[in-house]
Amino acid sequence: SVNGFTGHVYNGDIPVVESEVIQVVQGKLDARRSEKYRIFATFLDWTDEFRTLHVRANADIPDQAKIARGFGAEGIGLCRTEHMFFAADRIPIMQKMILARAREEREQYLAQLLPLQKQDFIGLYREMEGFPVTIRLLDPPLHEFLPKREDLMVEIAKLELTDGRLEVIEEKRRLLERVEELHEFNPMLGLRGCRLGITMPEITRMQARAIIEAACELGREGKKIVPEIMIPLVGMVSEMKAQKDLIREVAEETLARNGVTLSYLVGTMIELPRAAVTAKRIAEQAEFFSFGTNDLTQTTFGFSRDDAAKFVAFYMKRQDCCPTCLSPQVNWKEMICQSCGSHIATKADNILDADPFAVLDREGVGAMMRLAINEGRLTRPDIKLGICGEHGGDPSSVEFCHELGLDYVSCSPFRVPIARLAAAQAAINGMPAGKKKSPKASIAPSRGKRTGKVKVPVRPVKSSRSARAAQGKAASRRTR
Repeated sequence: SVNGFTGHVYNGDIPVVESEVIQVVQGKLDARRSEKYRIFATFLDWTDEFRTLHVRANADIPDQAKIARGFGAEGIGLCRTEHMFFAADRIPIMQKMILARAREEREQYLAQLLPLQKQDFIGLYREMEGFPVTIRLLDPPLHEFLPKREDLMVEIAKLELTDGRLEVIEEKRRLLERVEELHEFNPMLGLRGCRLGITMPEITRMQARAIIEAACELGREGKKIVPEIMIPLVGMVSEMKAQKDLIREVAEETLARNGVTLSYLVGTMIELPRAAVTAKRIAEQAEFFSFGTNDLTQTTFGFSRDDAAKFVAFYMKRQDCCPTCLSPQVNWKEMICQSCGSHIATKADNILDADPFAVLDREGVGAMMRLAINEGRLTRPDIKLGICGEHGGDPSSVEFCHELGLDYVSCSPFRVPIARLAAAQAAINGMPAGKKKSPKASIAPSRGKRTGKVKVPVRPVKSSRSARAAQGKAASRRTR
């Protein structure tokens, strides 16, 4: 066994017990029976007394949403609907929809997916009742739902060699033909995101209907549902308008048919430099911006996230290598490279201080965000602003989001506690020395061995927008 914290190796198996905090969050252990959990929960309650930044979670299925709520997430900042289509009972329908040539045929398969997607949303809404749920429409290129070209070619060859059934071979050939049609040299910047919804509007119609129908069903049960529909990869206001108009049309028709009144928002991800530069125009249509910092980092740097590991690691440790041969085998005391024998006068400078896909780049990507925020607020002063890349769970990035005045960050469920703490630290660091205070909460005592489903309380957090308004009023009073 290996201790992952210290690196110590132990002879034989060491019994491992699941964290009590995780057991409580998953409903396996009553909170009142775990002192460790009570200390953990109290500490996070303290963070909520200070932070102004809300913390949401990236969650695609109800189980993830349940864990996120257990850790105190205040909604879902990113639900990636494409993950729902990869389930075993859906991928065959999805593939048939992609293979369909006519719109009418695609709509038939989308009609089969509609109730399945609706049930997914109902599950998420139930777990996040009363909190916003931001649902991103289909984003990846369609070829990701199809078999790989090389695998299909091998299958066809094997069937031909073994005298396979002709109809099966023909079906595989049609699939291969479609895969080759959808092949793109740079799919990351190809037919994906809002471009899919614009060229195949029936996909957007189905998803918008599923989102609103699910909300209507729970609304009739008296539950408060707060859907936010997010359009991905928008680069032009005309793209935003085309998709928003379609969503509004479907949503209003669905609400009227169900006899339900429901508030919902339609916004976009800011993940392209052009979207950031033209945010003033895009905000004419978008009711919220969510910064997709994974793709915004890719498109700002020109780095492929899938390939950057080949050089980013070296960019961060260049100073530890010989400037002549780049070997890390250097005797730094004598400043001699043990590989090429050259004498080293000075160390080389690192190209990067941190991996930009792990820690938000403030100088470049951050400048894009600041520009989009300022421009967006010129058009829509009350626009809701958040971040939904994995940077939302990195303390340094959370601090920067606080400085920018975002309303929320969103991260994976297990990083929610980190984000809550980082948001509180950012708020405290920004306070004048005389204003800093001690938390009021105390650790709750044990209350016996009662069992039951735990609900983690989350203190109301003053929004960044409210905090800015309060600061403005205070400044005005001091001036008077």
